[in-house]
Amino acid sequence: MTDNIPLQPVRQKKRMDSKHRGGCCECLRCCGRRDPRPRTVWLGHPEKRDQRYPRNVINNQKYNFFTFLPGVLFNQFKYFFNLYFLLLACSQFVVEMRLGALYTYWVPLGFVLAVTVIREAAEEIRCYMRDKEVNSQIYSKLTARGTVKVKSSNIQVGDLIIVEKNQRVPADMIFLRTSEKNGSCFLRTDQLDGETDWKLRLPVTCTQRLPTASDLLQIRSYVYAEEPNIDIHNFVGTFTREDSDPPVNESLSIENTLWASTVIASGTVVGVVLYTGRELRSVMNTSNPRSKIGLFDLEVNCLTKILFGALVVVSLVMVALQHFAGRWYLQIIRFLLLFSNIIPISLRVNLDMGKIVYSWVIRRDSKIPGTVVRSSTIPEQLGRISYLLTDKTGTLTQNEMVFKRLHLGTVAYGLDSMDEVQSHIFSIYTQPQDPPAVKGLSLATKVRRTMSSRVHEAVKAIALCHNVTPVYESNGVTDQAEAERHYEDSCRVYQASSPDEVALVQWTESVGLTLVGRDQSSVQLRSPGGHILNFTILQIFPFTYESKRMGIIVRDESTGEITFYMKGADVVMAGIVQYNDWLEEECGNMAREGLRVLVVAKKSLTEEQYQDFEARYVQAKLSVHDRSLKVATVIESLEMEMELLCLTGVEDQLQTDVRPTLETLRNAGIKVWMLTGDKLETATCTAKNAHLVTRTQDIHIFRLVTNRGEAHLELNAFRRKHDCALVISGDSLEVCLKYYEYEFMELACQCPAVVCCRCAPTQKAQIVRLLQERTGKLTCAVGDGGNDVSMIQEADCGVGVEGKEGKQASLAADFSITQFKHLGRLLMVHGRNSYKRSAALSQFVIHRSLCISTMQAVFSSVFYFASVPLYQGFLIIGYSTIYTMFPVFSLVLDKDVKSEVAMLYPELYKDLLKGRPLSYKTFLIWVLISIYQGSIIMYGALLLFESEFVHIVAISFTSLILTELLMVALTIQTWHWLMIVAELLSLSCYIASLVFLHEFIDVYFIATLSFLWKVTVITLVSCLPLYVLKYLRRRFSPPSYSKLTS
Repeated sequence: MTDNIPLQPVRQKKRMDSKHRGGCCECLRCCGRRDPRPRTVWLGHPEKRDQRYPRNVINNQKYNFFTFLPGVLFNQFKYFFNLYFLLLACSQFVVEMRLGALYTYWVPLGFVLAVTVIREAAEEIRCYMRDKEVNSQIYSKLTARGTVKVKSSNIQVGDLIIVEKNQRVPADMIFLRTSEKNGSCFLRTDQLDGETDWKLRLPVTCTQRLPTASDLLQIRSYVYAEEPNIDIHNFVGTFTREDSDPPVNESLSIENTLWASTVIASGTVVGVVLYTGRELRSVMNTSNPRSKIGLFDLEVNCLTKILFGALVVVSLVMVALQHFAGRWYLQIIRFLLLFSNIIPISLRVNLDMGKIVYSWVIRRDSKIPGTVVRSSTIPEQLGRISYLLTDKTGTLTQNEMVFKRLHLGTVAYGLDSMDEVQSHIFSIYTQPQDPPAVKGLSLATKVRRTMSSRVHEAVKAIALCHNVTPVYESNGVTDQAEAERHYEDSCRVYQASSPDEVALVQWTESVGLTLVGRDQSSVQLRSPGGHILNFTILQIFPFTYESKRMGIIVRDESTGEITFYMKGADVVMAGIVQYNDWLEEECGNMAREGLRVLVVAKKSLTEEQYQDFEARYVQAKLSVHDRSLKVATVIESLEMEMELLCLTGVEDQLQTDVRPTLETLRNAGIKVWMLTGDKLETATCTAKNAHLVTRTQDIHIFRLVTNRGEAHLELNAFRRKHDCALVISGDSLEVCLKYYEYEFMELACQCPAVVCCRCAPTQKAQIVRLLQERTGKLTCAVGDGGNDVSMIQEADCGVGVEGKEGKQASLAADFSITQFKHLGRLLMVHGRNSYKRSAALSQFVIHRSLCISTMQAVFSSVFYFASVPLYQGFLIIGYSTIYTMFPVFSLVLDKDVKSEVAMLYPELYKDLLKGRPLSYKTFLIWVLISIYQGSIIMYGALLLFESEFVHIVAISFTSLILTELLMVALTIQTWHWLMIVAELLSLSCYIASLVFLHEFIDVYFIATLSFLWKVTVITLVSCLPLYVLKYLRRRFSPPSYSKLTS
């Protein structure tokens, strides 16, 4: 009973963070915005408005034209790292602080900013183009001049818009007219609320009766509607027509609405626009996009702060050793500038360019075709995911139902034995029902007759007890009217509020009993022999979440028999059908196979029984007080001692390879939570079917709780369970989070799997946020519908699945994939590689800068702590660019294991969750290596130089370049041909440039044998011990991955 309360979305708390829609500050965007008020909307007269309404535009951009540059620069300089370099570059305008040419500081900073601005601009342009595509969709609008075409973005409140079948509803509207004969239409809402059931919508009675759609402009009428709000399941309003006598007043409810982001599933509809733009229900249920900053970037930012601390300490020590003589405060600033290389400016640009390479590699991977990287700033996040939150419908499942099992108690029919069912049905309709008694009729024949009639009753019940309507469409050969008249099979499509229902009716068609016609009062079936069987619908009791069952009373026109058919969930049907000993056991067996089980039963009624029931039923429906209770009581008087006919098992087809993908993720140490707007039973079935919950695990279904006391008791009951998957509904979750947020999250995080059903879009985002706050771990959200956008944008890493449900989720996501199974490779291979490569790259860039800073410190201390630079001008810029940039950057191509091995052993991914590739320990190791190598090179150059200072520069700088190139070779685990090219290219560039560096280096000295042996000795002493250490470590303490590659 966990889903019998209508879903109420949780109103999201405002967050004081960097979120902003359209890139504007809230104050800029909200100028003049008043609190939303109820409104009066005149049909077809947008000019008669009583207040200003927002434009009907979808906007997923972070910035606009005016805020782009300030916004990007602010996002860059709010980090200590970049602000430091800006202050550094600006200080060079002060003569007393200048250490060299201005370009040595401004060129690297300008390059870094240019790369960032270009990348952000490219992403904003892509985002703008995607939004433009949606905003430019063309719709038809009814006007006094006739029908005109209008863009989605130009639709206004009060416009009369025509929406065709399979077209997206562009704005929140009231349903006025439909082309369907039965005067209603079906709506697909999975992009809004995640529910797969099609919703039946009814037009305003007064407008549906008008002769033509253009008459809507001739009448004086208006809709009074409540203020815009977040609730997608309720609506309060009235329709008034003033020019009729007397004036017509109709109450409007959710049944009369067409919300934006839903899709018309039947006919052509006309609606009047009520809400647009940011006041749409779908937009109000979506959190604003925010600039996501990766955990890796925050860790690097933290390391740069440590380096800054080291920079300040070294500068103070240098001045202290001078005994704070003279203008010591200026000396401190000069030393800060002199040792500024301790914090490498090239780190940011290397990491940013690395991200671009990772994004390119992901896009080019033929194993995951169609994958799009929409946010190239966070690929490293993919390598450290601890919690995966996934939608169900269209993400784990295909939303395509397949009939799998018919169980009659003594016999069960699976997919492989459906031909037997077909032969039973065929025998019933091709042989006379009561043949003359034949002497010696064999027992086997009698048994078969009995079996055939049982199968026939079950199939007939399934073919009659539903809300499916067959619709005929022209197929190019046969027109619609002719197809309808002849019940043409090739032109028929089934429409229903649930794909389960369609699957059942399609199955009865496949075994010989075809649903060919239906209206409000009758149903037509076609037998295998082609005869049409007519049934009159006397009553229908639709499915509700409270009753968990549906019923129908029909009269067979040929015999006059009245039969009450019913189907529903086993929990409610067990008490309605006659006693039997197999129902509970078989339902359990089928549920364990991941099938959605329905129990089908019937009861034959006499004419007197039915007339008595009808009288009581009509009386109950007329009562004013406790109407629903009285109606339910009357129906329940029929629901007793019903004859159990069969069980049906329907499977929602899983996406390809969902099970192995979830298994891979589980082995990688990732906990999977399923958040869905669907029903509890459906969600539980899918969780079992997808092996989200393993066969050995128990499932704890959290009871529906409505207050603090109930929540307390249920949490205590749950606390006593161990290694148990949790299934909870959105309503119970809301109560638990209200009173026991900490306790609930603590228990839920210990579960191997969690399933949240009947979840509102904002609730999904709330769960993601709570997981981030409570665990401090990285989250990844995967979804395919508009109702998943909030969750995707809230998660540290959002992945959109682009399928038949539209592109809304994939457009809002950081990464877009075409199938759920691609997620495994995206995380295990690309996420792992991106994180490990960036960790190696960042530490190597820091090492490169610390080496030269150590040399500067040794140089200054030897020459009486003078604040004089060791290398000047082009040498200092060339060192971190053309001389070492290519080999160091080529580390983005390195990998420790092949992608096949990474997929085969997801346990390798688990190692990354501890953050070891970039930790304080590895950072300290690289710092010590840098100090050792910098000291060896500098002291070596000072010991071995003979006469001139310029020789120190030549020996030390050449040794430094060679050391860096050898260290890159030492770090690489898998060589790529581009790495070899990068090494040779850098060495060639250095040798070639020596001709132009006569200002800093003695060109004649470097051609001597003395120079060569000195450089060789220094380089060997700085690198050889590290090569030996690497070999010993590989020999005696190999990393986990090396065992797999050997």
